Amino acid sequence: MAGSLLLEFGIALTVIAVLGAVARRFGQPVIPAYIAAGILVGPYAPTSVAGISLQLVSDSAVIGTVAEVGIILLLFFLGLEFDIGTLVRNRRRLSVVGGIDLVVNAAIGVGVALAFGFGPVGTLLVAGVVYISSSAIVTKSLTDAGWLANPESEVILGTLVVEDLVIAVYLAVVAAVVGGGGDVGGALVTVVQSFVFLAALAGAAHFGTQYVEVVFGADTDELFVLRVVGVAVLVGGVALAVGASEAVAAFFVGTAFSGTDLVGRIENLLVPHRDLFAALFFFSVGLGTDLLVVADVWLLVAVAVVATTAGKLASGYASGRVYGLNERRSARVGLGLVARGEFSLIIATLAATSANPTIRTLVPAFAVGYVIAMSFVGSLAVQYGAALSDAFDAWVGERQSL
Repeated sequence: MAGSLLLEFGIALTVIAVLGAVARRFGQPVIPAYIAAGILVGPYAPTSVAGISLQLVSDSAVIGTVAEVGIILLLFFLGLEFDIGTLVRNRRRLSVVGGIDLVVNAAIGVGVALAFGFGPVGTLLVAGVVYISSSAIVTKSLTDAGWLANPESEVILGTLVVEDLVIAVYLAVVAAVVGGGGDVGGALVTVVQSFVFLAALAGAAHFGTQYVEVVFGADTDELFVLRVVGVAVLVGGVALAVGASEAVAAFFVGTAFSGTDLVGRIENLLVPHRDLFAALFFFSVGLGTDLLVVADVWLLVAVAVVATTAGKLASGYASGRVYGLNERRSARVGLGLVARGEFSLIIATLAATSANPTIRTLVPAFAVGYVIAMSFVGSLAVQYGAALSDAFDAWVGERQSL
């Protein structure tokens, strides 16, 4: 059994490397390639080519756990670039941009769900799937494109933080509604536990920065990496145990390091580890994708992709203007927030436990197809953000000259 898992893990890494290299060769983003790698060798169709089986990697707990570490490291690095003091100082503006983002995009999700005949619970689930941007994909895309030093990144990262906090409440409530027969009391307990834990973690990150260098200043790189990764993963695991988001927890751990002299050392030593685990996360998304089921909801996916891409562009542009950015950079805020990913798939997992057969079948299929499409669209939006921004500037100039 151990040998089989090791073989599958080796196949996964090799296929990721090959398709990632192909994507780079043709100037395309690697994230969709990693997802495609999971689809190609996963347990679902296509299962063979010319009589040769393609079912080479199972959706195992090993890959699932490694994928979780990928999310934690991606969000840890996001926190590393974000000063918690900035978050506190900008809480009013973040409330405004978070509100714009929530109202615009959740409303579009509600409209799409109602148009396709979903009931109240199905509508709640679809709205959640299309509302939240992918912290993992957006962070990876911004890093690859070199946007993290740009003014628009502050708005993008701030919006992601607000979304992660909102989704922490949403997931607790939805879990009770879908799987617990409406156990509102249990949902409230989970929500309270989540926020007490995250508030304590945020406070520790903000006020404990001065002690971080003392605790983590190991003499050797080996011990340094073990301490940093160990604490990030441990805190993420504790967050999940109390019903909080491991992504939000990892973000706050990263902020604890952001004001220290350890940032450069972390970036030098941990970026390769982050990229490896992140690639396996995106691979795991493809691994759990059944294209035959997704094909049954293609029209719903197509309508949602068009409507919600427009929604993120509009809400992102408005958020950029709230921060005082010019039109070009405000447009890039919207481009940076288009991708959907890990949280949408978590919602799909909850929907799959519903007693309602329509919800149990359609919502997960929709979520997977939607995430695959939006990961492509979102990655390309950031990669070609400069060209798209130029086109937007030209369009604005033409409108103003009329």
